[in-house]
Amino acid sequence: MTHSNDPRGASRRDFFKISASAAAVAPVVASTALHAQPEQKPDPFAPVEVDLVVNGQRRRMALDARTTLLDALRRHAGLTGAKKGCDHGQCGACTVHVGGKRTLSCLTLAVMVREPVTTIEGLAATDGALHPMQQAFIDHDAFQCGYCTPGQIMSAVACVKEGHAGSADEIREYMSGNLCRCAAYPHIVTAIQQAKTQMEG
Repeated sequence: MTHSNDPRGASRRDFFKISASAAAVAPVVASTALHAQPEQKPDPFAPVEVDLVVNGQRRRMALDARTTLLDALRRHAGLTGAKKGCDHGQCGACTVHVGGKRTLSCLTLAVMVREPVTTIEGLAATDGALHPMQQAFIDHDAFQCGYCTPGQIMSAVACVKEGHAGSADEIREYMSGNLCRCAAYPHIVTAIQQAKTQMEG
């Protein structure tokens, strides 16, 4: 047996003290581990609060973070003017203005939008009159089925405001992102030329 004055190790009394201490601590550690709350990880599918200003009105929505601006407008705000065409940003049917700039809403996440949004419903009529671009599209039969028309008009308004409506060729170039399966392109160009004069005059 090792004595207490033996430099090579602890005595029996020291051994029993250490063992008793370990036995007392073990249930506490086990109990703490048993009742420890697991780390709460954020739910990637939990709705997030989105605050949009659309056509001059503030709209608060709880959306999946992956919701596009197009779906937020159509499904949550009830504004169905912007159309879901290709859903890949290739047809222009979903075009809206964000901060005054034409934007493909099918490629834009709603949670990323910080500037005011204008849709076809928000083109203000003055004293009951249509926006000059809307009226020009009617005057020149610049649509047939009408599905692409909201996106065409929103792009056309931006085309004029951006200063890219100086000639028919320039209009064609800067409207090339908006497709019309009915091939009303010549009428669309003429309508934009008419509206340009009114918008700038």
